[in-house]
Amino acid sequence: MGRSGIDIRPVRGFCGGLLHVAIRIFVLFAALAVPGAGGAGPLLVDDFAAGLSDRWEKKIFKGETIYTPVIDEGRPALKAESRASASGLIYHVDLDPNEYPRLSWSWKIVRTIGKGDERTKGGDDYAARLYVVYPSILFWKTRAVNYIWANRLPRGAFLPNAYSKNSVMVAVESGDENAGRWIDEERNLVEDFRRAFGENPPRLGAVAIMTDTDNTGERAAAWYGAIRFLPPGLRSRAPSSR
Repeated sequence: MGRSGIDIRPVRGFCGGLLHVAIRIFVLFAALAVPGAGGAGPLLVDDFAAGLSDRWEKKIFKGETIYTPVIDEGRPALKAESRASASGLIYHVDLDPNEYPRLSWSWKIVRTIGKGDERTKGGDDYAARLYVVYPSILFWKTRAVNYIWANRLPRGAFLPNAYSKNSVMVAVESGDENAGRWIDEERNLVEDFRRAFGENPPRLGAVAIMTDTDNTGERAAAWYGAIRFLPPGLRSRAPSSR
């Protein structure tokens, strides 16, 4: 039984990488969506300055990770606290990644997961991760690029998820070297999808964030900052933290 509560044996739900059932329900038939109109400026998903937008959909799999809007080091953020739990937040979008090919966000963790291991199902826990989901009407063809703060995987590495080859893990950060401080990130969605799946990306259907420790039974805390889609030629306003 998957975390969706529906028996789809090849799928482990959200944590397994694809949110097959969740995306089929929440994305393909969602009324709340960011319109995919091309424009010159960045497209803000959420900066948490006004709390947590009601556009986020909660998805609980095992226990509940607590997400709380806070001010951390002078910046608005969403704090995530997990105790042997797995739940995430899904934000529906409808975008052409060629019009908004870059994604920027910021995050901070206390530490990585001691028993976490990207290569095993039992170690598939992360202090912080951000999904970008590309849904299909045929839900088993839904794919996801999963940007993670890796436990062991080297920074820059790509690896199929331990539960599903249709979800690829990308180690944007790795280990505890940068733990305890804010890191600003920016990724090229088109390039990452091509590297992960060997073809051009379809329309983008959702962004999701999750801090989870249900497999290892550990605790984790993380903070997520502003999430934005950027058009070609426009970089995020935040300078690199490295």
